[in-house]
Amino acid sequence: MNENKELDCHKFQTKVNDLLIRHRSILDILTKYQESNSRVNRSVAKTVTNCGCLEVTATKKEIPQEARLDELKNYTETHVEGGLCDNCREIVEMELGNNLFYVAALCNILGLDLQEVLEQEYKKIATLGRFNLS
Repeated sequence: MNENKELDCHKFQTKVNDLLIRHRSILDILTKYQESNSRVNRSVAKTVTNCGCLEVTATKKEIPQEARLDELKNYTETHVEGGLCDNCREIVEMELGNNLFYVAALCNILGLDLQEVLEQEYKKIATLGRFNLS
């Protein structure tokens, strides 16, 4: 099996802790995390505006008042058409990875276990199912 397929949250979080030297302040981490969020957004926007491999076609969707919760997916869509080209995929993945780095760094500074955060969120959404509308 590919070594990267065996990577888990604990190994990732430990490596982030080992590598984060310069920006260990909670304020640095929060602002770097916010910056990385912006870079993710920008990289996705550029797939539309610079490359064109993705298109965004968004219009208001009418949802009938009598629609049941389990039918809502039938009335919504992603508004994304196309697919990431190899170049854009590489950039978006890089920016998402950077974002995950700062999520792990934030967990480290706050004494949280990223794996536990992930597991708790999974349990919550698995339990609440479609009622998890957050």
